[in-house]
Amino acid sequence: MAKEKTHINLVFIGHVDHGKSTTVGRLLFDTKNIDEQTLRKLKDKAEELGKGGFEFAFVMDNLKEERERGVTIDLSHKKFETDKYYFTIIDAPGHKDFIKNMITGAAQADAGVLVVAANDGVMAQTKEHMFLAKTLGVNQLIIAVNKMDMKDYDEGVFNKIKEDVTKLLKTVGYDPEKIPFVPIAALPGENVAKKSEKMPWYNGKCLLETMDDLNPPEKPVDLPLRLPIQDVYNITGIGVVPVGRVETGIMKVGDKVTIVPGREGKGVSGEVKSIEMHHEQMQQAEPGDNVGFNVRGIGKNDIARGDVLGHSDNVPTIATEFTAQIVVLNHPSVITVGYTPVFHIHTAQVACQITEITSKLDPATGQVVQEKPDFIKNGDAAIVKIKPTQPLVIEKQKDIPHMARFAVRDSGQTVAAGMCIDLVKKDIGK
Repeated sequence: MAKEKTHINLVFIGHVDHGKSTTVGRLLFDTKNIDEQTLRKLKDKAEELGKGGFEFAFVMDNLKEERERGVTIDLSHKKFETDKYYFTIIDAPGHKDFIKNMITGAAQADAGVLVVAANDGVMAQTKEHMFLAKTLGVNQLIIAVNKMDMKDYDEGVFNKIKEDVTKLLKTVGYDPEKIPFVPIAALPGENVAKKSEKMPWYNGKCLLETMDDLNPPEKPVDLPLRLPIQDVYNITGIGVVPVGRVETGIMKVGDKVTIVPGREGKGVSGEVKSIEMHHEQMQQAEPGDNVGFNVRGIGKNDIARGDVLGHSDNVPTIATEFTAQIVVLNHPSVITVGYTPVFHIHTAQVACQITEITSKLDPATGQVVQEKPDFIKNGDAAIVKIKPTQPLVIEKQKDIPHMARFAVRDSGQTVAAGMCIDLVKKDIGK
């Protein structure tokens, strides 16, 4: 079997009309990941709807394989390979959806392509998406300056946008030196999957080649072991089999592990007897592995979805309260102290109360603009204090970022999202 290519989750972000879906559709078509026939069907459909030329946007709409219900939204996940990598493209259709997805991170993006249209330049959403990408740990970006065809492939237009975006990148904390800018025209397919003749002034790589220059994501194997439980099964002949995905660290057969909070809120401990993935026995599980495992000494009723497993000498943190940086996305009115929505964090869903709004931030820079505001509303970023109504495992962003992110939901909507920056640790006693 040939060695598997390294996998990268790539999220396409940017202002709603700047051509993200078209760019993705063009990439997939030009790399032969969708065929002429599919494209023709989409073309016909587009024309029927009076949207000739928008067939690529339909490509993504028609590839919504993963219609997960619940927290994650309808995201189009599309896989394709280059010479070097195996990519999953995460195309988030709407602004709110994109943010929600990035934060709950069903697929944590390893890198992002920020699409900026040459005819519009930097827009408010461009700034917000960039700030969020940075806040949520997307450390590698490619800037695709799209719709160059609408500006006659003018080098001056490209340079002006490059200058504007570079300023933004600096305010948000990216190093512009490390970020490639690629001029493209996704609809006619210029400089997307192959070099364009239309821009002789540009001597860099096309978008596809630039994607191959991304660095592979590092597996967080050196962080402490954290494995949120998704389900617990009782299997005849084996016993209790919890199932979940390793977020950080490594779990080996024979390891002493503790799962918290557990039914009593004090955690339960045991030894890993076996680990299985895709019906095969494994000696160890690494970040990204979805595994079932059996732990000696743990009963079916001791643990449940939302509990988190770690090594017994580094037990996951139960917070009695925590401080978070949040962004309000979609609240019908305003959020005030006392508000108690449901927080979705890793596999847990716990009602938590906002006990203090410490400060309001500028969502494009993260600077404090107001201390102790009475309320926060859509579009605001803030630092807040939160008290869970029952034991909750969460970690600080700076310690284990993978376990710090959450989405806030209320009556079927994602109202806010954020990450834990500080916490008060519950002492579970010996």
